[in-house]
Amino acid sequence: MRFKDRREAGRRLAARLAEYANRSDVIVLALTCGGVPVAYEIAEAIGAPLDVFFVRWLVTPGSEDLAMGAIATGGVSMLDENVVRYLDISNETVDEVTHRERYELERSERLYRGGLPALELFGRTIILVDDGLAAGSTMRAACVAMRAHRPAQVIVAAPVAGRATCELCNEVVDGIVCAHKTAPDPYYVVTIWYDDLFQTTDEEARELFEQSKRRGIDS
Repeated sequence: MRFKDRREAGRRLAARLAEYANRSDVIVLALTCGGVPVAYEIAEAIGAPLDVFFVRWLVTPGSEDLAMGAIATGGVSMLDENVVRYLDISNETVDEVTHRERYELERSERLYRGGLPALELFGRTIILVDDGLAAGSTMRAACVAMRAHRPAQVIVAAPVAGRATCELCNEVVDGIVCAHKTAPDPYYVVTIWYDDLFQTTDEEARELFEQSKRRGIDS
């Protein structure tokens, strides 16, 4: 199975989420910029409000491949104390990296939402969407961070995901919905399942949010 682009992938995925249609407790959240077109089509199809839930990794200074933690929408912060202790990272460095990433996270949220406040997640059924799950580390971190908001349920939705990745995410969510689950293991890249996977720009993502609001979808 291949997808023409993210929006077609979103429409196919929405067909598998029909049980969540027209429910007042459901919110669709895009996890990444690339997840916005997919999430938009799902939100439109099931009649749910659309918002974003971002995760920013706290990259260890001097090592782009190692994270000492992460921050997420709503002021959630997670720190890997083992990494911090092992590398003897100072509190000042942790604060500096956190401040920088918090600024970028809040900038993106303001840009996408157009100044509107975040939707209330407490007690809601959350459908957390990305354009595909490769290693799944960002999605897993998002699901853990999401629990701080105390939703009723967290459902992960992606057009394509590796079997091993689904098993890892299953440990921290209430359900996973994929249009295509037969990706090979190890699961390498999302791009092979799309004809068009050009980067979604901030402007394109913001326009989709504005369209969603104009169509009267609201929490």
